[in-house]
Amino acid sequence: MDAYIKAISYYLPDQVIDNKTLSEEFPEWTEEKIEKKLGIKYRHITREDETAADLAVQAAERLFVEHKIDKNKVDYCIFCTESPDYILPTTACLIQDRLGLSTHIGVLDINLGCSGYIASLSVAKGLIFAGIARNILLLTAETYSKYMHPRDKGNRTIFGDGASASIISTEGMARIGEFSFGTDGKGAINLIVKTGGARQRRPLNDLTFDDFGNPHSSDYIYMNGPAILNYTLERIPEVTADILHKNGLLLEDIDLHVFHQANKYIAGLQRRKLKVPEEKYYCCYEDGGNTVSSTIPIALFHALKDGSIHQGTKVLSVAQGLGYTWGGVILFF
Repeated sequence: MDAYIKAISYYLPDQVIDNKTLSEEFPEWTEEKIEKKLGIKYRHITREDETAADLAVQAAERLFVEHKIDKNKVDYCIFCTESPDYILPTTACLIQDRLGLSTHIGVLDINLGCSGYIASLSVAKGLIFAGIARNILLLTAETYSKYMHPRDKGNRTIFGDGASASIISTEGMARIGEFSFGTDGKGAINLIVKTGGARQRRPLNDLTFDDFGNPHSSDYIYMNGPAILNYTLERIPEVTADILHKNGLLLEDIDLHVFHQANKYIAGLQRRKLKVPEEKYYCCYEDGGNTVSSTIPIALFHALKDGSIHQGTKVLSVAQGLGYTWGGVILFF
């Protein structure tokens, strides 16, 4: 039995931050400079009372309508997020109730960042192969905006909030091929929020600013950009080669590369590192920025819509995330 992506939809919150707004807050960052380096024009940001679960529910409801999905046939729900509504219970339980899904289904949360969609696909494929489920609702949603300091120019420029919804089934438009994964926990410190979990529940209120005016605090997202970039460029060739080998393919057999959509700068470095022609490397971050685990499904949605993906297209998807974690898969459309 094979596992397939049957349908994809997504949702972005209504509130938008454009480059003009950011340049007014950070005059050293002009609108032109932001767009030229990052390729991002807009980021969609949640309201104070809006959570990742809210975004996921909206994405799922769009999926049911846009693709005429009978929600009564969903027999498992996976929710990938690092922004749960509560420490406990599992947010997927709350989503099951809000969507009115059957009470005779399995649910689970997956706590992963940018590599989360690839990892969640592998779990869904495993459930299909094991005969445990036949129609899995796979949701991704993230609200990094809630964990960023207002003066964090770098992260506020890059990240946006958003959600995706996919149906993984025994039939569909894209057969899910073989995976490759990697993890190196020594890099966890380079993208982290240190407080709020069991290790340090209460805020430390240790905010400082470096010589460039960048905030550093245990209570907000900290990202060591250079370290993250170096790790990304080191791992991408390795995982790409392994995925191709496991699927019996060569790089030239791939019709389209739909990688994690971090930003234009990183995309360009990755593409040149792999020596992939520009026309085969899909980019989709202009209107949403880095939506973490939702970037790949959002990009797949648009590539299908604009004809970049059609029947017979072989897609290589790779994602690298905090933790460190990385992974990839071939999708056969």
